[in-house]
Parts: sequence; C-alpha cells; structure tokens
Amino acid sequence: MANIKSAEKRIKTIKKRTELNKSRKSEIKSYIKKFDLALENGNVEEARELLKVIDKKRKRAACKNVIHKNNASRKISNLTKKLNQKVNEKAS
Repeated sequence: MANIKSAEKRIKTIKKRTELNKSRKSEIKSYIKKFDLALENGNVEEARELLKVIDKKRKRAACKNVIHKNNASRKISNLTKKLNQKVNEKAS
C-alpha cells in the first residue's frame, strides 16, 4: 500500500476511472450484441440505427482513451461491412 498521500489519491482516482472505463466498454459490447441480433433477424433498419449509436460511443471512448482510436475505427468498419453485406444479400 502507498505511504505517500498523493499516491493514495492516485489509487482512488485510478479505481474510479477503471470502473467508468469498464462500464463504457460493457455498454458498447451490449449495443454490438443487439446489432448482431438485429442482423440475424433481418431487421436492417434497426441495425442501421444501432450502428450509428455504436459509432458514436466507440469514437467517444477513443477520445477518452478507453480504447485505441485505430481499434475503434477497425471495429466500426467491420460492423459496417457486416451491415452492407446483409443489405446486399437482401437486395439480391
């Protein structure tokens, strides 16, 4: 355990930030599960709306250094590809 007062404060701060970061990541994962479920059920419009929300949340998390910005971009790109593939299948 830390002996210095500033180190003790940092430990408390880190604990708070960790909890906040975990909740943000968990929220994003929940939206991705809803997105995948909507695609499975063929509900493309709902999936589009969820993709917008996921995009916003991931970019926000990247700005807050919860996740790396390249990670956010890559995951959003993959989800967009999934959506476009489903739309093309439906159109054919």
